[in-house]
Amino acid sequence: MTSQPSPQPNARPRGFALLRAGLANRKSAVMLGFGFSSGLPFALLIGTLNAWLGEVGVKLATIGVLSWIGLSYSFKFLWSPLVDRVRLPCLERLGRRRSWILLCQGVLVAGFASLSQTDPRSAIGAFALIAFAAAFASATQDIAIDAWRIDVADEGAPLDLLSALNQFGYRTASIVGGAVALVMAARMPWSGVFLVMAGLMALAMLVTFNAPDTPRADLQSLHTDLGAAGEVAAPARAALLFVVLASWIWALITVGSFMVRMLAPVRAGGKLPSVADFTRGQGPLIIIATVVVPLAAAALANALKTRARAVSLLPEGVPHGLRAAANHTYAALIAPLAELAGRLGWGVITLIGFILSYALVYNIWASFAFPFYLDTLHYTKDEVAFASKVFGIVMTMLGIALAGYLFAKIGRFPTVLLGAVLPPLGNLVYADLAEGGVRIDWFAHLLRLDALAQILGSNERMVRLLLAICYENVSVGLALTAFVAYLSGVVSKRYTAIQYALLGSLTSLVGTLGRGVVGEAFGTYGYAPVFRWTALAGLVSVVFVGLEWMRVARVSRAVPG
Repeated sequence: MTSQPSPQPNARPRGFALLRAGLANRKSAVMLGFGFSSGLPFALLIGTLNAWLGEVGVKLATIGVLSWIGLSYSFKFLWSPLVDRVRLPCLERLGRRRSWILLCQGVLVAGFASLSQTDPRSAIGAFALIAFAAAFASATQDIAIDAWRIDVADEGAPLDLLSALNQFGYRTASIVGGAVALVMAARMPWSGVFLVMAGLMALAMLVTFNAPDTPRADLQSLHTDLGAAGEVAAPARAALLFVVLASWIWALITVGSFMVRMLAPVRAGGKLPSVADFTRGQGPLIIIATVVVPLAAAALANALKTRARAVSLLPEGVPHGLRAAANHTYAALIAPLAELAGRLGWGVITLIGFILSYALVYNIWASFAFPFYLDTLHYTKDEVAFASKVFGIVMTMLGIALAGYLFAKIGRFPTVLLGAVLPPLGNLVYADLAEGGVRIDWFAHLLRLDALAQILGSNERMVRLLLAICYENVSVGLALTAFVAYLSGVVSKRYTAIQYALLGSLTSLVGTLGRGVVGEAFGTYGYAPVFRWTALAGLVSVVFVGLEWMRVARVSRAVPG
């Protein structure tokens, strides 16, 4: 009897095949809509909003501080336990995930509509408050959508397909919230653009009403693991959790209060507080509160277990109320770091340094891209829309593909090292662009791209912009793909989702805090010098990649094989 070959797994569909797969059943079609609903607020609030602010003359330092609303996305894991556990009054009957998604979408509709009715020139404080509320709702929606995607996956709609559809919808929303919004803004007031975007979010709510949902999961295993004999006892866990939460709350209040002072009206004869002074004085303390303190708490938890101090002698009973909520929060904030610190030892410091610095060069100036293109270089909104959001996305996809090829061809750490080296050089390209693009023009002439542009009816100015965006997006696409792949290999299978979210959120922390300083520096010294200074910051990432490479190599040599 002839044996039949084993079936090969189907390749993940791409392009229009992916779109057809998305429309094949209810879950995958909803995932497309959820991806769009997740991507649109991010594109509008973190990118396009700054084009509006730059056009009406808001200072770059103020734009930099306002970009701190992006911390909502970085710190969303802090309130993820609430999204998982809290039943929303009146909305709970819709389902545990749908209720939260619908609430967030409603807040986003109201937020975009309110932004459309608020003038940032005369009411920047109210404008910032609305933008922050919208960013908070967007980050919370992401928590619920990510959980929904994992919950509903099955054979008909496997997780890898849902993840691909989520990205398809997200990238489509990036074009709509970026390129399409800019094209619209060239033809109507910004208020009209955001009102249209509010309408699109309202349509996304129809998707939520038609989404399936799953029953609430039994969290007993979580409590059983934390309450097992030999684990840190409940009073000690509560003390560690109190210290960590107090540190986080202090950091958030510190950042929030400075934003309020920065965006408040200035009295006659007064002046705005210095972002640089705040970052120099409070920035290191914020990093300590949000990174060092949780790591120290995790290391102390490990030490207590190792020395059998403050541990449970018998299994704990089933917790209820406040203790159950504390267990869930402890499992989200401290337990994943405790596992990581226990597994890596002192090497966790190198890993955290690598995570904090890897995307620094890109993150630190990303919020100023639209004001730079539109207000300093005086490109039109149509030109920036095409170059940044259409051509740029294609170049990012090329960088992602290149990273996959290099991972297979030259290995993991050489690719990660390239991801640390190439983006800082992109800042030097932008420095040249800010000074007229002499070197970019030379390169374009060398490849005869200037002649090709004339044949296509374009010009040298557009070639400069396209070349700068090409280099940046390819290099950043490569870098971030390499980073995600590496980080995915570091996390524990036991805590995959939580550890990845926790570590991934730290990626933009330093860059986001640094945007206020960079915005102030752009306004004081101009773009070109600051681009060169930020390029030097990339050396920090190169050093940490080298240290992490040596750490992993040392561990590999120590493992008998």
